Amino acid sequence: MIIGCDWHPRYEIMAWVDEETGEVRKQRLEHGNGETERFYRSLVPGAIVGIEATFPSHWFERLQAECGHQLWVGDSAKIRASEVRRQKTDTRDAEHILDLLLAGRFPRIWVPSIEERDLRQLLVHRMKMVRTRTAVKNQLHYLAMSQGVCRKRKLWSARGRTELESLPLLPWASRRRQELLGWLDQLDRVVEELDRAVEEAGRGRAEVARLRTHPGVGPVTSLAFVLTIGPVSRFPNSRKLVSYLGLNPSEHSSGGRQRLGAISKQGNRMLRWLLVEAAQTAVRGDAELHRTYQRLKFRRPSGVAKVAIARRLAVRLYWMLRAQKDYAQLVRMSGSPGSAVVPTQSGSTV
Repeated sequence: MIIGCDWHPRYEIMAWVDEETGEVRKQRLEHGNGETERFYRSLVPGAIVGIEATFPSHWFERLQAECGHQLWVGDSAKIRASEVRRQKTDTRDAEHILDLLLAGRFPRIWVPSIEERDLRQLLVHRMKMVRTRTAVKNQLHYLAMSQGVCRKRKLWSARGRTELESLPLLPWASRRRQELLGWLDQLDRVVEELDRAVEEAGRGRAEVARLRTHPGVGPVTSLAFVLTIGPVSRFPNSRKLVSYLGLNPSEHSSGGRQRLGAISKQGNRMLRWLLVEAAQTAVRGDAELHRTYQRLKFRRPSGVAKVAIARRLAVRLYWMLRAQKDYAQLVRMSGSPGSAVVPTQSGSTV
């Protein structure tokens, strides 16, 4: 049995072909009253249910696994692009998904396992906590600068913390400082605990250990890279990976003229952010990346140079996984960065 499903958080519209009459049947199922669960449990195991990539529906996926059905997730953009009619309704969407399934043109995408998605939540939660901590630090910086104290990073040293706590502030500003410092201490403990969890999660993964051999790539970036791209065999070349991560330039070329814009940003936002952060550290530990960064920064803004280095770093990590080589073993190959990567013992580059 093949079912096209237009899935929503509260309900779903289904379309399937009646085996006896050959007619397309449609039905609306509510999620909250248990109607959906009763329907799928009444089916013979082995049904194929096709949905668009949409809001996370972990409970729906667990239900399909318990009932012995196959849940196929399709690329939403490709599904919409294959429908030329301007009339859009939930019923038409379900029928369109069913047509794609029956014709063998359903754009199925790779879906990580439940355990891998749970680890993604660990990384997302850590990113949110780090950004919240940065926002708290910025507010404390403002209070210090309002009193003529400009210490930048030194403000978070033991001496800077003592100086910050001793600033003469008015009552409400003093209360704000006290509460912000309390939140900062709490966030430091939370981030430290999450860092230990990330370290533990990546300890038994050979791919994570391999990526960590590259300068600037730590446990967070390596684990996020492995969990985001999944099997490296999904990408036939590094250009596909760069496009998947949204690090390729947007383009609008026509009539013999090529127009390139900013990066497309169509991929995973968290991994792009981590790659840019890791790239700023990698340029200090890799001579080739350092020279490239300095050359780009001379001609372009520093932000553009950082993104360019992040792209090169993503390509390197891709080839380390595909070739199953550590950083010290990485060699120049087809599709890898155009310049030499690792110096040999004799001093030359390979």
